Amino acid sequence: MTSPPSRTADIISRYMVLTKEIMPQIARDPSVKWPVCNDHCFQRIVLDNVCGGPWFAHLPKPAYKNLSRDQAVRAVQLCEDIVANRVDLYDLNRKSLTWRGKQVP
Repeated sequence: MTSPPSRTADIISRYMVLTKEIMPQIARDPSVKWPVCNDHCFQRIVLDNVCGGPWFAHLPKPAYKNLSRDQAVRAVQLCEDIVANRVDLYDLNRKSLTWRGKQVP
């Protein structure tokens, strides 16, 4: 694990690269069995879990522009944990969907 960049904007930029490029690219690999593959789904899951509920109940839109430094650091760490298979993406997705009152697969 690398230490996060020092500027909040750089941390948020890393979060965006992870959720918009790296995670969707990994999800396209046929050997990877993740419950989602689209960038906005990764962003929903990560931010909901960082906020402890639907991100839109905690952050003004657009969420990525309104993350605190701590939230941005936690979002990047969660993304990196997902990429490294240190956390269960299925579990994180279930939590997100449950908070949103959606049917959980």
